[in-house]
Amino acid sequence: MNKYRWQAIVFVLVAFMLGCNEFMVVGVLSDIAKELRMPVATVGYLVTIFATVYAVSTPFITILTNRFSRYKTLMTLMVIFLIGNTMSGLAFNYGVLLVSRILTAMVAGAIISLIMTFASTIAPREKRAGLVSWIFAGFSIASVFGVPLGTAISTAYSWHDAFYLISIISIITCVLLGWLLPRQVEQVQGSIKNQLVLLTDKRVYVAIALVLFSAATMYAYYTYIRPILTTGLGFSVTSLNWLLFLIGIMSIFSNRLSGALAERNGLRIMPWFYVADFILLMLLPVGMNSQVMGLGILLVLTLIITVLNSPVQIHFLNIAERDYPQSAVLASSLSSIFFNFGISLGSATASGLLGVVGIRHISWAAAVYAVISLGLALTLNHVIRVHRQAAVAK
Repeated sequence: MNKYRWQAIVFVLVAFMLGCNEFMVVGVLSDIAKELRMPVATVGYLVTIFATVYAVSTPFITILTNRFSRYKTLMTLMVIFLIGNTMSGLAFNYGVLLVSRILTAMVAGAIISLIMTFASTIAPREKRAGLVSWIFAGFSIASVFGVPLGTAISTAYSWHDAFYLISIISIITCVLLGWLLPRQVEQVQGSIKNQLVLLTDKRVYVAIALVLFSAATMYAYYTYIRPILTTGLGFSVTSLNWLLFLIGIMSIFSNRLSGALAERNGLRIMPWFYVADFILLMLLPVGMNSQVMGLGILLVLTLIITVLNSPVQIHFLNIAERDYPQSAVLASSLSSIFFNFGISLGSATASGLLGVVGIRHISWAAAVYAVISLGLALTLNHVIRVHRQAAVAK
């Protein structure tokens, strides 16, 4: 096995590690609440706080560390992550657990941004889109396999042990990164102001808005996927884990489809996916009259609703490489930052709408976000065409 393949595997392992750390808390909330003798709703704020800190801290860390060696920065952040995750395992009160979650959230976004930057540097150009899609797949694999494993460990032993398992994976990952990553990579340093120039490019800020509303489209219904399956479609609670596992497998296929689209300039055909999203989301209330139809709609939505991920990530990387090399790491972080903001928007919308229209019609707001995303996708393609024509005219 050549060195590049080992590097690709460890990049996916990093995403898996980060995904397990972020998502596993959802599966062990009840166990944490029981041990700490706190309401589940209070412990649930750990999820909200993590996502908020992740989204807010990532751009600051990526910008402020840009003048340092990327290898040394990544290894330092990995050690901080290991300390934070181990603190979570050792925590025996809510305060320590909260501090540990904030610590890991602060560095998680910067770690995946640096991994994306290394992937862009190391991968042959024709393999870059495929590698990016596999890194995204690492998060899906964490939700499909890592989270149930952590929940099983928590149930059989303790939620502390579930975090210790992630610490072991983190140590292995640190060793592999230290062995496989190049110590020196070409990087252009720039002041904070020079790095932020990237955000003034219309091709970038329209794409940022598209990422945000795409995430909002998904989480405006997916936030309540469990009650949709049980209360809405009438599936039993005992079959819930298998259904979520099936949805998780479909999300892995979605990442592979996203990678294939990125290799074929997928942004051009992205509007058609938002048309399909809108139709399926409008049909979902009708689909709830049949378990087969309703589940089928949810599975197809899972397959297509996040196919933007790899094409837009490659879009950001290509623009930074050609026009803003001083902003390479910031460009790598934009997708994950604004996807998290989109999660917050979508989940807040779903929560507000649930009491008004009920679980059966909750997908209506997601359909509205799909229309907004469609408009942004068309605008982005227009902006890219205009920029290309201007470049040719010069």
